[in-house]
Amino acid sequence: MIVFITGASAGFGAEMARTFAHNGHRVILAARRTDRIEDLARELGESALAVTLDVTSQASIDAALAGLPPQWRPIDVLINNAGLALNTLPAHQVPLADWHTMIATNCQGLVSMTHAVLPDMVARGSGLVINIGSTAGHYPYPGGNVYGATKAFVEQFTLNLRADLVGTGVRATNIAPGLCGGTEFSNVRFKGDDAAAAKVYEGTTPLTAKDIADTALWIASLPPHVNVNSIELMPTCQGFSPFTIKRAG
Repeated sequence: MIVFITGASAGFGAEMARTFAHNGHRVILAARRTDRIEDLARELGESALAVTLDVTSQASIDAALAGLPPQWRPIDVLINNAGLALNTLPAHQVPLADWHTMIATNCQGLVSMTHAVLPDMVARGSGLVINIGSTAGHYPYPGGNVYGATKAFVEQFTLNLRADLVGTGVRATNIAPGLCGGTEFSNVRFKGDDAAAAKVYEGTTPLTAKDIADTALWIASLPPHVNVNSIELMPTCQGFSPFTIKRAG
């Protein structure tokens, strides 16, 4: 299989690249941080190709796909992994720019990549789109505002892809992880405040990037007639969002 992974420079993306490559597949490492993906490509050898890509730019997407060598063009699996959370301030205090950035990456970037790759999959009669959602798309929490909304969009977009793709041989899955440590996610969310990021995982045993990578590999390895519509993962230390009541006095 040829697996195209966005956001492959760190976290879930880098771990999925390693997992697929170590299991005999070829991986296209796509991200903005060229130095990171080139280092990872050297680590993985001939099974990896580094491609500089910004999913928020249509020109960047078009150039990246047009620049693929012919032997790398039939993409079997697209993993829309690029995404981020910014801030935990309440909706009336968070900077509007943070909302716009999350929407541009988590929604616009994901649909733009899917729109670019999907027609060739349908023409071949096979393929798989894996979208990385979040439990935040299912369960609201204070400070989740637009991040949770973007991940709810990912969930519904994936299900609507399935509705359109019935009978084409192309599959679509939403992977929705809960609390997951060992990545840059919280460092990015807290804009480099490592102490605040570390506190998120204090005293917990969260999911790891390897857990998500193994899940993606399992989904991609299923027989072609099997579609996993959505799969939600949480560590055992995490429960569902509490019902919040604010009381006067």
